[in-house]
Amino acid sequence: MSPSLVLSYHAVSPRWPSVLSVSPGRFREQLELLIERGYTGATFSQVVSGAAPRRSLVVSFDDGYASVLEHAVPIMRELDLPGTIFVPTDFVGAPGPMRWPGIDEWSEGPFREELRCLDWDQLRGLRDAGWEVGSHTRSHPRLSRLQDDALLAELAGSRDRLREELGGDRRSLAFPYGDEDERVQRLAGQAGYAAAASMRCGPEQPLCWPRVGVYPADRRWRFWLKTSPAIRMVRSTRLGRLADAARLSLAGGLPPVAEQAGALIVI
Repeated sequence: MSPSLVLSYHAVSPRWPSVLSVSPGRFREQLELLIERGYTGATFSQVVSGAAPRRSLVVSFDDGYASVLEHAVPIMRELDLPGTIFVPTDFVGAPGPMRWPGIDEWSEGPFREELRCLDWDQLRGLRDAGWEVGSHTRSHPRLSRLQDDALLAELAGSRDRLREELGGDRRSLAFPYGDEDERVQRLAGQAGYAAAASMRCGPEQPLCWPRVGVYPADRRWRFWLKTSPAIRMVRSTRLGRLADAARLSLAGGLPPVAEQAGALIVI
């Protein structure tokens, strides 16, 4: 297991009571804790390619919520940390809220604006500030449920749009819902991706790189455990993966909070 650490966030908001949103204060506290441990910032592709220092911290965000720019970026700039953001390209700059199973309940009502996606000019600003902007497919589907043609259209179409709007090769990807298998990984490589972020436990592979998901329940002690090298090492082993599978089986599948977040919640 690499000594580097890849975190997965979604939104950073002081008001949105969603499992996908952490408060700015909690976000700052978590990053400062890791900096105190000796981590330095890097992007996702730098870590996967081996171009980052050994003890690097990747702060990644899925979905492209506008709150990342408003609340997370100023904190990370102050802490001198770059970020990596994975965006579903069909929603970038759209006037209304993003919609897919798991966030639809928030698409109407007082928190509707929390589902607004960043636009292309904002993503260019992040790129120019040293952030990595990668793909989260086009429309945020469950990739393992798609036929090959539709799956490739989601992967290749998103990558093409990113290159068109932002330039560069754009070879990083995060699987929506953390939903991937060997076929999805293979087709991601076929679509031109060199680094893909997963949410599963297991060994680090370029097209299935594990991340630690961070959620509102992760208070200081829990976050400390989730990100500790010892816990991560145990969970990366076959025994750790079997324990996770058994835990989920006893729970009747993905816990509701994890199903909504699209990830397996650790601890």
